[in-house]
Amino acid sequence: MIESYQSNGDQSVLGILFKRYMPMVYGTCMKYLKEREAAKDMAMQVFEKLMKELKEKEVQNFKSWLYVLTRNECLMLLRKNNPEKNGVSINGTEFMEYQLPVHHTDEEDLENDLGKMETCIEKLNEEQNNCIRLFYLKKKSYQEVCEVTGFELKKVKSYLQNGRRNLKICIEKLREQEEQTY
Repeated sequence: MIESYQSNGDQSVLGILFKRYMPMVYGTCMKYLKEREAAKDMAMQVFEKLMKELKEKEVQNFKSWLYVLTRNECLMLLRKNNPEKNGVSINGTEFMEYQLPVHHTDEEDLENDLGKMETCIEKLNEEQNNCIRLFYLKKKSYQEVCEVTGFELKKVKSYLQNGRRNLKICIEKLREQEEQTY
């Protein structure tokens, strides 16, 4: 079957492969990305890449090859989006790209850091504030944030990216101010 696609570009083969292997690809994406919308997006990217790679590569065991391709694509995305893994995990979700202390010496330190985060979220523009709160604090998917806010997907992703960056800058400034007062 794969030989048919490789030799004459039989597109019906891709439909069969998509139908047969999409649950495995999506499940693997969920395992690594832990977010439905991101996993759906990645699964589609994997099949797009599969169309190109399958024509060029000799594949002995398709299922194993596809699993490795999927895993590698997920890992590359994770590395790209989080090169140093300096985030804070809230309910299992990586929240920010800045570094908070991993272990707080007491509840006062934790409250102080959470207070900085809340202060900085309040300083974001309305669009970034809404998207950050919906996506990270209320655990909405990209699509759900789009539906609630009425923004297009590209706008939501942009507001989240810019919001994270602005939060990082704001928290770093608050830390510097705090250090200067001591």
